[in-house]
Amino acid sequence: MMQTHTKKNIYIYYQRGVKSSVNIALTLIWDIIEYLRDLILWITGMWLFKSTTPPIPTAVFEKEWRITPWGQKEVILQRLKDYVPGNPEIKSIRVFLHGPVGAGKSSLINFINSVFQGHTTSIALADSAIAGESFTKKYQTHKIGKGKHGIYYPIVFNDVMGLEESSGKGVHKDDIINALKGHVKEGHKFNPVSPLTEEDPGYIKIPSSEDRVHCLVIVMPADKMAFLREGVIQKMRDVRLAAADMGIPQMVILTRVDEACPLVKKDLKNIYLSKYIKEKMEQCSAKLGVPVNCILPVKNYHEEIDLNEDMDVLLLRALRQMVDFADDFIKNIPLKITPQGN
Repeated sequence: MMQTHTKKNIYIYYQRGVKSSVNIALTLIWDIIEYLRDLILWITGMWLFKSTTPPIPTAVFEKEWRITPWGQKEVILQRLKDYVPGNPEIKSIRVFLHGPVGAGKSSLINFINSVFQGHTTSIALADSAIAGESFTKKYQTHKIGKGKHGIYYPIVFNDVMGLEESSGKGVHKDDIINALKGHVKEGHKFNPVSPLTEEDPGYIKIPSSEDRVHCLVIVMPADKMAFLREGVIQKMRDVRLAAADMGIPQMVILTRVDEACPLVKKDLKNIYLSKYIKEKMEQCSAKLGVPVNCILPVKNYHEEIDLNEDMDVLLLRALRQMVDFADDFIKNIPLKITPQGN
């Protein structure tokens, strides 16, 4: 009798153990299903809105890893206002901006003009970063006015339609290369399907030194970089290699850093303290082949209606490097030899 009772208890404990194991397994499977569901929703959400919800990075360096001239906005600005091209045959250096859709190319031009004018401006029409397609359609030169009508600083900017992976969408990479060589006329309307040819009316057959680009700037969004398709990255690499063959200096402006890193959003002066932003810059360098010392992060004006000195300092520091690179390039352009009279 005692032996039968013991066997019965063992059987009950066995049943309970099996049920407990089954419950644990079912709970584990359900947790996995919920995790996968949330992961799929997160990925599809990021794709649809073309934005990121980054982790909350808190790791910081003990001190700024790159020296930033905080509080010296007026000093840098005055130096840029006093700039004179190093080649007497070139009246203005030309800076060319390109990058993926929504990176903030036109916004960057407006930002630069705003700092020079002392108030927010909009000389280059810009669209929302989540618009999904390029807002810039024509090749247009943007000049920075000196205050008097018809007088400009000797720095001009061009931007183009954003790059996209699919053929027939975005700017054709051959059009960018044509622009680098100075072959694209002012006002030319880009055709994503068919790049500019020598027979087109928008083609400059014999470009001048001023028509050519003197500095190539890739505008890359920090918060969307991980989601860029390989086809877009490859197009940027191809353009970079073409520019290198022409000897054109290149740099990267990393935009939307505040959207990529909450520490920077909280205080822009954390820009070179944030390890997350440093990692983004290194990733950008690896993707495009541009050295980290040629990658400069900035925050574009978006919600702000008044100028912010810290934002302006980062931009002016980047602009100073553009100007220095372009000036070094034009100094190496041979001067025209004119015959002297008897």
